[in-house]
Amino acid sequence: MADLKLTGARKSFGPIDVLHGIDLAVRDGEFVVFVGPSGCGKSTLLRVIAGLETVTSGEIHIDGARVTHLPASERGLAMVFQSYALYPHMSVRRNMAFALENMGLRPAEIESRVARAATMLRLTDYLDRKPKALSGGQRQRVAIGRAIVRDPKIFLFDEPLSNLDAELRVATRKELAALHAEIGGTMIYVTHDQVEAMTLADRIVVLNAGRIAQVGTPLELYNHPSNVFVAGFIGSPRMNLLPAMVAADDGTLRLGIGDREIALPRPASGLAEGQSVTLGIRPEHVEIAPDAGMLGVSVDLVEQLGGESFVSATAPGLPEITLRQHGQSRLRRGDVIAISFTPDHLHLFDATGAALAGPDRPGA
Repeated sequence: MADLKLTGARKSFGPIDVLHGIDLAVRDGEFVVFVGPSGCGKSTLLRVIAGLETVTSGEIHIDGARVTHLPASERGLAMVFQSYALYPHMSVRRNMAFALENMGLRPAEIESRVARAATMLRLTDYLDRKPKALSGGQRQRVAIGRAIVRDPKIFLFDEPLSNLDAELRVATRKELAALHAEIGGTMIYVTHDQVEAMTLADRIVVLNAGRIAQVGTPLELYNHPSNVFVAGFIGSPRMNLLPAMVAADDGTLRLGIGDREIALPRPASGLAEGQSVTLGIRPEHVEIAPDAGMLGVSVDLVEQLGGESFVSATAPGLPEITLRQHGQSRLRRGDVIAISFTPDHLHLFDATGAALAGPDRPGA
């Protein structure tokens, strides 16, 4: 296995800049997930690492060796594609063995590697089947097995689960996590699904418009987003982001939200009266207040999931606010309720979208 380092990696297609100077280090044995909205550059970045695209400028090192202009076939990486890319006329066994045969390995070594991968991926009973006789999940496991047998320096996954139905996605995701725990390989995984990112990654790289918005563990990004983009992207449902203004600065923070002025028990941390900020609060930290509460809202939608419920509500002058409730909600569309925010879980962002220091944030 190997580590990876990108320094100032840029990629342009003609006049269009797709990657804007990516600096990133992936440690040996780490599972790193690239996540972001469509068009943010995550698949292009993976293809640049693989050698399927050449960087316009910048450097790429694998295990300390410069591979910036090395062709894909000489980088020692293995890529698993969204489309499986299996040979339809070959059996599962031949699909996994084919690359090894081209590498000139001895038949005994090829058989050993294929058998080991098939055991890991529970494919032993399907080795003589053609891809058309397999389910979508089994085909994806064959594609992963074809990568495993090559014993690559780094595994690259380009949205490998996007063609699977919801149940298979969950099952295959668990298998990938177990596979990483077993073989300990360096893995880089691209997805647009932030739930996959949260459940699989040692670290997540959040990309936005060809730039890295933040890098960190799943819980670091969830609990301490460094900017409004990450705050709104990581988490399902997304963080509530409300426009606010600092109404006073007297040791506590008072925010004007909509037509209400709300006192929040946290240090102002250098905020100035009249300053525009964005207040962030996750749905699980919005509470229904028994009496007057902090803010009155009208219920627009209740999503009942059985074990939990999501309530969407609105108030004049504010964007939609989402609440997460444990169990089954009794609320109905049109109900008017009072809500309050858990003070210890508030996030504040300045006019540029950058996170402001608070009691649990560096710089406080």
